[in-house]
Amino acid sequence: MMNIGKLVEVDVRELWKHEQYDFSKWLTKDDNISYLNDILGLTLVDVNKEAYVGAYRCDIVAKDETSETVIIIENQLDTSNHDHLGKIITYASGLDAKVIVWIVKQAREEHRSAIEWLNNNTRSGIDFFLIELHAYKIGDSDPAPKFEVVEQPNDFIKSSKLNNKDGNINKSQSDILDFWTRFNDEIVSQGKPFNIRKATTDHWYSVAIGNGACYIDITLVNSNSFVGVALYIPDNKSLYDSLFEKKEEIEKEIDFELSWERLDGRKASKIIHRIPGFSFDDKSNYKNLMNDIIKKVVVLRDVFKNYL
Repeated sequence: MMNIGKLVEVDVRELWKHEQYDFSKWLTKDDNISYLNDILGLTLVDVNKEAYVGAYRCDIVAKDETSETVIIIENQLDTSNHDHLGKIITYASGLDAKVIVWIVKQAREEHRSAIEWLNNNTRSGIDFFLIELHAYKIGDSDPAPKFEVVEQPNDFIKSSKLNNKDGNINKSQSDILDFWTRFNDEIVSQGKPFNIRKATTDHWYSVAIGNGACYIDITLVNSNSFVGVALYIPDNKSLYDSLFEKKEEIEKEIDFELSWERLDGRKASKIIHRIPGFSFDDKSNYKNLMNDIIKKVVVLRDVFKNYL
């Protein structure tokens, strides 16, 4: 008969004695920040320990690779308190952060309620996460840390603030949210070939490519019945031109058609493949469509990153 061990919780203070010198240093390592990425639905880059706002020091400041959103992370290996709640608001204001992450050993009920209230009452695009840090081991195994989300943004509420007075999202937004939710499930089922992002009511979905100057952009175009999968270059015509010079070489590595669109007169440029057959009114092909999107995102990412 198979022996089954017992899961035992370990005090996180036994693993990291000091929030700044021990835990923050551990969290900023690639494997560990990737774990946090999965929770936030972001791709954190430019991860820096310590940033000062007046006389106060924020533990970690980073940016999301595709949106350049500023993220702050405040670590508290203790029970949540009013002092740290005030600090995260001060840091968010001073650093113009759009995602605020508060990691604690244990969250008090009043602070859960406070973060919930902030998520429900701040403007769209400001997101607060309250996360408990736990660690577990089985027998003599190494301890395994686990982030447990206590409070996180409610996108149904936030999206509705921009569009509806009655607090409900419209049919188009609901269809988009449904698509991205299913899409995230499909990415996970395939072993996460790239980081998932939170499902929203936006018609686009960004995938990091490892270069802040561009990213893969997935766009739902219901009116023309296609999904666009593109290398999107927000503001760098010289980068587009350098890639265009290698157009023939690049297209030999990609087995599907690309449309090269410099978009003169606009800041952005894109190199796009359009996948036909998309419609919110017929969801029967969603699984095949999503598989095709994922496959082509991976191809574009893997090919283009060698030319950047």
